[in-house]
Amino acid sequence: MKILKLLNKKNLSIIIVSLLLSFPTIAEEKPVDIWNIDKEESETISEENLSVEKNEEISQNSIYKMQSEKKEDSIKLDQDLTSKTIRIAGLYDPQDYGLSISMWSNSDGLTLKKLFKNIEKYNLSKDASEILNISLLTNAYYPDQNITDVEFLKFKTKWLIKNSDLELIEKYLIKNQITNLHPELMRYAVDKYLSQSDIKRSCEIFSKIKEPLENEYLSKFNLYCLINYGKNEEAQLILDLKKELGFNDEYFENKINYLFGYIDEANKEISENSILDFHLAHRTNPEFKFEPNKDTPKLIWKYLSNLLYRIQDVEITDIDKISTIEKATHDKNYSEEELFEFYKRFQFNINQLLNTKESYKSLSSIEGKALVYQRLLLTEEPKLKLELMKILKDIFKSEGIEDAFDVELRKFLKQIDETDVPSNFTTFYNQYLKNDEIINKKIKYNNKILHQSKLVNYFSGDYAKSKIEEDLDKFLKKIKKNKKYVLSKKDIIFLEALKSDGIKISKKYENLYKVNKSEMPSDIQKMVDNKEIGAALLRIIEVIGSEKIEDIDDDTVYFIINTLNQLNTDLIRNKLLLKVLPLKV
Repeated sequence: MKILKLLNKKNLSIIIVSLLLSFPTIAEEKPVDIWNIDKEESETISEENLSVEKNEEISQNSIYKMQSEKKEDSIKLDQDLTSKTIRIAGLYDPQDYGLSISMWSNSDGLTLKKLFKNIEKYNLSKDASEILNISLLTNAYYPDQNITDVEFLKFKTKWLIKNSDLELIEKYLIKNQITNLHPELMRYAVDKYLSQSDIKRSCEIFSKIKEPLENEYLSKFNLYCLINYGKNEEAQLILDLKKELGFNDEYFENKINYLFGYIDEANKEISENSILDFHLAHRTNPEFKFEPNKDTPKLIWKYLSNLLYRIQDVEITDIDKISTIEKATHDKNYSEEELFEFYKRFQFNINQLLNTKESYKSLSSIEGKALVYQRLLLTEEPKLKLELMKILKDIFKSEGIEDAFDVELRKFLKQIDETDVPSNFTTFYNQYLKNDEIINKKIKYNNKILHQSKLVNYFSGDYAKSKIEEDLDKFLKKIKKNKKYVLSKKDIIFLEALKSDGIKISKKYENLYKVNKSEMPSDIQKMVDNKEIGAALLRIIEVIGSEKIEDIDDDTVYFIINTLNQLNTDLIRNKLLLKVLPLKV
């Protein structure tokens, strides 16, 4: 079905084609009033109609050429306007976190780019990630010193993709309607959902995006979604128009024509160029078969895992296929549980099992891992268990697939009581257990220690100002009388946070401790003094890195909290304080 078959009158076709040039997304649920056109545009169309009436020789091709040029000019104008008018994009109100709409305005772009580059190297902890989310997604003007909007937005995109919080990405794109500024981010979200075989979630995003899609891939994805929603005529109209404007993708068109019902059978070609191409091959071929390999993209591996690609069907002699599955497990596209179940299928004699620590060295890599794993299952003695776990982890690491033994490793470590861990395995035990249970533990108050007393509840909002001042004075009075009590660094952190909030502390307690200003890194203090709020937060994120705040030494925590005190970012600071100050059991 072509456009000329759908439309009868030339002048009506011109108007409708004009309206469709922006390739509207499936979000456009309300009918468009094609007669509601401003006066200037109406006059232009009237002149075109008169011209058509006077000259019947004007071809449809010339109309499309005219519309194509008009679209190019329109896109250029839209891009210019976008770059000048969209200067604020985020999710959070600056006041919610004690920030400012100009939090990036005083920051030097050269410093920001250096900090961004350093932060990208880390696998950020939950604490650092939360602060970075707040920093990047708070409504604020873009920085404009030695950094372009594109460079700043690129880091936002890269971080959101690395953080991989799809709901957060959706909220950000939908609230701000900036898909064309973040096409990679939008593509990441829809591809991720499709790799999980969740077509519904992929297409729902398009239904909430109001702006015309400029990205070719997203435009194709949206067209496929229209067909998925049963809007074939709208999809066909857009496809025809795209072709008139130069679109050419034989693979895509073949699959789409099959879905339209124009052909009885699509070709059997399978493209791995994108998850959309791969999905179309699967959907249009009832006898679809595909054998993945090491070069198969991660998204396609994930897609296949949802199609129940069964390791049970793999022979233990098929080394290449097993190696491929190990790599996919490392990439988190295949289940560790299924991989390790597969290792149980290997058979070893009693001597190999009794002398595992030596026997595995003479076996192939896959057989060696299977032997160590089976011996691990048969062992109860904590020391030997830890030795075997470390051997197995080291084998995976040596092959660059260490994350394939991650979840299962933690399961084994949790079986061992911390008191049974030999001193030479303490680091290994703590490094890989990654136990976050402390977050859910209850606070145990110790009213003999200032920072562990009930006064800490102030930071959770459970204290009136007058009450905290009264109770604090009583506590400090006891400390002053107790000659043996020496304020710890955490006590000082606690008091300095209270003082920054305007809590009055009597001058008679000033000699209890002294603040060493040299403990504050000079570059961070300079950022604070220059009101480079965004840069200061990035610097804090860089300091925290991959560590949990409660695992960082007290001196470092001191200047982190001191920085947040000076920035007046109380909500961020309080969350950190409630992790580092109280005793939890």
